[in-house]
Amino acid sequence: MHQPHFGSDNASGIAPEVIDALARSSAGGVDSYGGDELTLALEEKFGEIFETDVSVLPVGTGTIANALSLAFLTPPWGAIFCYEEAHIVVDEANAPEFFTGGAKLIGLEGDHGRLHPDVLRRAAASMDANDVHHPRPSTLSITQASECGTLYSPDNIRALGDTARDLGLAVHMDGARFANAVVALQCRPADMTWRAGVDVLSFGATKNGCMAAEAIVVFGDRRKDVPVLRRHHKRAGQLFSKMRFLSAQLDAYLDSGNWLKWARNANTQATRLADGLNNIEGVRLLHPVDVNEIFLEMPLTIYERIKRTGFGFYPIQFTGKDIGTLRLVTSFNTSPDDIDYLLVAATTA
Repeated sequence: MHQPHFGSDNASGIAPEVIDALARSSAGGVDSYGGDELTLALEEKFGEIFETDVSVLPVGTGTIANALSLAFLTPPWGAIFCYEEAHIVVDEANAPEFFTGGAKLIGLEGDHGRLHPDVLRRAAASMDANDVHHPRPSTLSITQASECGTLYSPDNIRALGDTARDLGLAVHMDGARFANAVVALQCRPADMTWRAGVDVLSFGATKNGCMAAEAIVVFGDRRKDVPVLRRHHKRAGQLFSKMRFLSAQLDAYLDSGNWLKWARNANTQATRLADGLNNIEGVRLLHPVDVNEIFLEMPLTIYERIKRTGFGFYPIQFTGKDIGTLRLVTSFNTSPDDIDYLLVAATTA
């Protein structure tokens, strides 16, 4: 039975195409530890999408994709600049610090989750890279789409990338909802990654129809150091013996543009839901709705109404006696009927 859950796109199921791919890849025996044809073909497939040669390492979670990417780019004495409420800061149990061996995360203020080059430049200037008492500015990490569900345009990313280069920083992108960003911006994946100065991308798939599959994608000159990243990958337990089952998911995800089709549905349903809720008295959007995340303030009475649908939600966070904030997230398989039912419930006493 299809039971929508608007708390997170992690709560959604697995796309039938991915399930079919897993079943097909289970037949027979293949070389282990990434020696199978599906894994070996991933770099060519990702290379076509990004219009350049890339190195690709499949991993099981977004947390490990971020942590290993940052460990690859950042020394233990380095500083990683990011948004103050970035996933790597508040939601990964210090995994980046653990896997880097001690690098320091420096949270910066942002505009609806987006960093500005001037803020980055001031933060880096506050540290003396030649003073052994200070962390050494090493890496910039940005999230696309951001933690507030907003987007950096390719020009925004390029401005940050240029600033990072001026400061001697590597650039990492947390792309847990990368597909949603590509669809919303209607741009080439290359234009908001390596062409804009991104060195390493955490490419998300689990939130958008896969079971448990992400990829670390390395661009440009950083590829020459990928043997070091492969050591991190193995030590972190991410070189799966049956790697074909991660690669099968990524292969099906990219096949026939599925990743973009599924993200487009999630974005479309989020826009419909946000527009509908925003027309209800007492409801206020807290951030622009650029992808499939909606942050809003609403009276408790309306929250209780939508809870009665039986759909899943995370608890409301109270900001007053009878009002609170809520995040709603649509998924690759959210249907228009789900949205219509929710909106009717919200307006029916």
